[in-house]
This record gives sequence, structure tokens and C-alpha cells, in this order.
Amino acid sequence: MLFILIPLIVLHIATNYFLTYKLVQAEIVLRAFITTFTAASASTIILAILGIPLSYILARREFRGKSIVESIIDIPLVIPHAVVGILILVAYSSRTSIGNILSNLGLIVEDNFWGIVFVMVYVSAPLLVDSVKDGFKSVDPMLEYVARTLGAGPYRTFFTISLPMAWRSVVTGIILSWARAVSEVGALLIVAYYPKTINILIIEWFNTFGLEYAKSLTVPLLVICIVLFACIRYLSRRA
Repeated sequence: MLFILIPLIVLHIATNYFLTYKLVQAEIVLRAFITTFTAASASTIILAILGIPLSYILARREFRGKSIVESIIDIPLVIPHAVVGILILVAYSSRTSIGNILSNLGLIVEDNFWGIVFVMVYVSAPLLVDSVKDGFKSVDPMLEYVARTLGAGPYRTFFTISLPMAWRSVVTGIILSWARAVSEVGALLIVAYYPKTINILIIEWFNTFGLEYAKSLTVPLLVICIVLFACIRYLSRRA
């Protein structure tokens, strides 16, 4: 606990808050924050739409190759961040066949907002899918069977029985995937340096202006993430 808390405490003590106040009003900083949180939210919404049904299937169905599917989903957990960036470029850049199709649809990867979203979806997918899958596994299947015998269809059973009873795990998965998306930087340095996210801006200012400026940008990002995390956890426990 001390190992985790000491850097947070020392950072707040050592930060020049007057400089922080000046920097957060700069247009480039505001744009970086907006880009980061917008892209992270977009990636989380995409993962929720696709990942929750997939998690339910993995929790409730047995089929040939299921272990392979689960292993594929967990691959991003063990891949270095820079390698993720290379993989995204190799597969989805506008110079590839798949990327050319995406580009025609307006989904350009290189130095583009959608490139940031692609990276965030890739690295965050295991956290959401695995968390939600464990939540569905904790729901007694007999409750779903009873609902089906009373006339509820599969979709109604899912939305009225399975999903409400696993909602804590769903919220946890969403929080973790969003936080993982916000924290990504390594792959973004390769795929989409522009538009700059706040993490890339912190690295750039650290290399250009030194630690003092980097600390001043780190504090507001840290505060926002911790406050949002605490609020969501508090609301989920109250509910």
C-alpha cells in the first residue's frame, strides 16, 4: 500500500500548482484532455456493445474452439505496447487492403482520432470481456431457465435476468477498460501521435521542458481519473 501511495503523495507535495493552473488553461492541453477522454469513451462504448454479448456467450456456451477464442481475447494483455502499435499499422493503415476499405469509410488510422480509438479498443478488450464474463458465470443458470419456462424469450431473459444480476461486473469491466484506454501511450506514439492525447503531451513536454512541466500536467490527469473512478465505485455500491 505504501509503495503505491508514496509516489502519489510526493507528486502532490512537489508539484508547482501555480504552473499547473496556468498550463491547464492552455488550448493545447484542453484539446489533449478532450481527445483522450472522448477516444476512451468511444472505445469503451464499442467494447460494451460488442464485448458484453461475447462475454455472455463465453460464460454460458460450450463449443469447439472456445479455449482458443478466450486465448485470443487475452493476447493484448501480454503484448508490449509498442508491438500493439506495429500490429495496428500493419493491419489497418491506409496502405493495407483492410485499411484502404476503412479509409473509404472515413476510419483513417494513421495520425487520426480513429487510430487512437482502434488502439484503445485493442488494449482494453481483455479487461472488459474477462470481467463481464466472470460476472455472468456468477449468475445461477437455473434463474435463466425458470424465466424461459415462464415464457420469456432469450433476449428478454438476458436483459431482465442475466444482465441486471451481473451488473456489478459489467460496471467493473467498463471502468477498467476506460481507465486502460486513458492510460495508453506506447502504441499511440507509433499509430497516432496526432491528435495528441494528454499522455503523449506529457511525454513531449517532459522531453522538451523537463520534469516540472510534466508533473504539472500529470496532476490534473491523475485527479480526474481518481475522482471519476471513486464516483463510479461509490454510485455502484449505493445502487
